[in-house]
Amino acid sequence: MSRMIRVGITHGDINGVGYEIIMKALSDERMVEMCTPVIFGSAKLMTYFRKMFDIEGFTYTVVDSVDDIIDGECNLVNISSEEYKVEIGQATEISGKAAVASLNAAVEAMKSGHVDVLVTAPINKKAVQSDEFNFPGHTEYLEEAYGNGYKAMMLMVGGDLRVALVTTHLALKDIAEAITKESIMEKVRSLHNTLRKDFALERPKIAVLSLNPHNGDDGLLGSEENDIIKPAVEESFDNKIMAFGPYPVDGFFSSKMYEKFDAVLAMYHDQGLAPFKALVAETGINFTAGLPYVRTSPDHGTAYDIAGKGIADATSMREAIYNAIDIYRNRMIYIKSKANPLKKQYVDRGGDKVVLDLTKDEITD
Repeated sequence: MSRMIRVGITHGDINGVGYEIIMKALSDERMVEMCTPVIFGSAKLMTYFRKMFDIEGFTYTVVDSVDDIIDGECNLVNISSEEYKVEIGQATEISGKAAVASLNAAVEAMKSGHVDVLVTAPINKKAVQSDEFNFPGHTEYLEEAYGNGYKAMMLMVGGDLRVALVTTHLALKDIAEAITKESIMEKVRSLHNTLRKDFALERPKIAVLSLNPHNGDDGLLGSEENDIIKPAVEESFDNKIMAFGPYPVDGFFSSKMYEKFDAVLAMYHDQGLAPFKALVAETGINFTAGLPYVRTSPDHGTAYDIAGKGIADATSMREAIYNAIDIYRNRMIYIKSKANPLKKQYVDRGGDKVVLDLTKDEITD
C-alpha cells in the first residue's frame, strides 16, 4: 500500500511569521487526512511559539530523524538542539542561520526520498547571506542544490492565473540587457512544459508581455519588442508552442485578457508580481518550476511588522501545501502516461479557457 504524500515544510525566518502560519495551516485535522506534514525545525522553538499563539487544533510529534517520520501525523524533525535566540520582527544573523539549517535539512530529505514535496516558509534574503548561502533567494539556491543543469523558473499561481518571469531578482537598470531572444524562448519552453506536466494542460496558451510602455510604440519607446520579444514568440509558435504577444501590460490586465490564457510570461519581477498580487490577494503562491522536485511557498515575506501578534493570515501557506500536493499528483500521472503512452492519463484542458480569435499572423500586428 502506497503511503500518503509527505510534505516537507521549512520554518523560514524564526523572527517572522513562519511558525505562526505553519501551525495555523496545519491546525485543520483534515490536513493529515490528505498528506503527512513534516516540519524541519526546532522542538524548542515550536514549544516557544506554541505557547505564544496557543492555536487550537494543532498537534505534532517530534522525531529525531527522517527515518522516524510517522505517516498520517504532523511530524517535527528536530534539526537542532541549539538555543536559537528569538528577536521578533528583527532580521538577525541567528534567524538567517536557523532558516538555512531548516532549508538544508528539508532539501536533503527531498533528495533521499523521505519527503515528496517541499513548502518553504518566508526567509529574509539579507539575514541568510553567508559563505554557506550566497544566493538572492530560494529559487537560485534550489537550482544549484539540485544541480545537473536544471533551470528553475518562478511561477506565481493563484487559481487560474499563472504568471512566470523571464528575469527574477535583478535591479531595474539591468533588466533590458538580460532580456534576449534565447532567454525568452527558454522560459516559454519551460512554461509550456510545466503547464503540461504539472498542471495537466495538454495544449496551454501562453501570453508574453512587452518590456516597454505601449509595446514600445513602434520603436519610439524601445526596440526590444520588435527586435527580441516578437521574434522569440514567433519562433516559439513555429515550434508548436501556443505563445502569443507581446502584449502591453496595462491594457492586458485592465481588460482581463489574461483570462483567455493558461499562463502569462512577464519580463521582470514587479511587472508580473504587482498585478498578480493585486488580483489574487492572499490566495497566491509561488511554485518553482523546472526542477525535478516540487517546491512551493506562500506569496508573502517574513511580515516582521505583524510577527508575534497572532494576526498573520495562513491562507497562502495553506494554498502552498494544497498546490504542492496537486502538482505532485499531476506530475506522477504525466510520468505514468509517458511510460505507457497508449493509455492517456492526463486531462486535455485546452478548452477550459475562452477560445482565442488569434492567428499566427496577428502576433506581428
